[in-house]
Amino acid sequence: MKLLVTGGAGYIGSVVSALLLEAGHEVVVLDDLSTGHEDAVPDGARLVRGTLRDTAADVLGGAGFDAVLHFAAKSLVGESVEKPGLYWDKNLGESLALLEAMRVAGVRRIVFSSTAATYGEPESTPILETDPARPTNPYGASKLAIDTTLAEYARLHGIGGVSLRYFNVAGAYGRQGERHAVETHLIPNVLRIAQSDGESVRLFGEDYPTPDGTCVRDYIHVLDLGRAHLLALDACEPGRHTIYNLGSGTGSSVREVVEVCREVTGREIPVEVSPRRPGDPAVLVASSEKIQAELGWKPERDLRTMVDDAWTFLRSR
Repeated sequence: MKLLVTGGAGYIGSVVSALLLEAGHEVVVLDDLSTGHEDAVPDGARLVRGTLRDTAADVLGGAGFDAVLHFAAKSLVGESVEKPGLYWDKNLGESLALLEAMRVAGVRRIVFSSTAATYGEPESTPILETDPARPTNPYGASKLAIDTTLAEYARLHGIGGVSLRYFNVAGAYGRQGERHAVETHLIPNVLRIAQSDGESVRLFGEDYPTPDGTCVRDYIHVLDLGRAHLLALDACEPGRHTIYNLGSGTGSSVREVVEVCREVTGREIPVEVSPRRPGDPAVLVASSEKIQAELGWKPERDLRTMVDDAWTFLRSR
């Protein structure tokens, strides 16, 4: 298939692009490189530089595209609170431009990079796709709005859409890994500190109702996540929008993650405890039973593999 990958110069988009090429697809990456990296675009993919609003219609109008995989987005929770208008404009506004371009060009399949942030603070875990979606920040709210828009485009225009709600993605694949200008994810931050002298990992709260008092999160390897996109691509049905959670179904605490990082790196990695951050739920763990039952997907790589791959990538930079 000929596929358009928006945000394909970013972390997850570049890994998925590489997997699509390995599967024999033709890949065109559309990315404005505001946060992505040109050298992350895998060999064999064609890069078009531009925004969705300015470029998607021209690219899709070039004929022959079978589907879109949509990763392009602003994704920093803190920044979204400070600049909500930017997040609504870039995430929802540019997604609307993409969907309109698809409608005009007759492209009827899309896999969307959604997020567990659409759920907000859950009432219970593991989180099901049918649980209430009550995002607590503009980032999650903008992604939920895109999910809703996809459902409407499926109903009104016959587009087949799949939204994949990621939990905590980690790991690397060859030369594709996490290289965020502002790094907010736990594993790459801990590994960066492992490389440094004199820094400590900050634990935000150790009095949560969890076995060791620190927050518990669900981690998934970026390669397992990538495989799910290939399955979702084949599962897009005209006129239907489907949501799937993507997680391991098990949780790891912050202290457990730090300990695995110590084992992998052979470094001491000191920690210091800070007060809780407002709005941090004690436990966020996914139920991925729906995608396992319907598409046959299940995660294959454990937390140690995620850390090992991320550490190898970091040392290669």
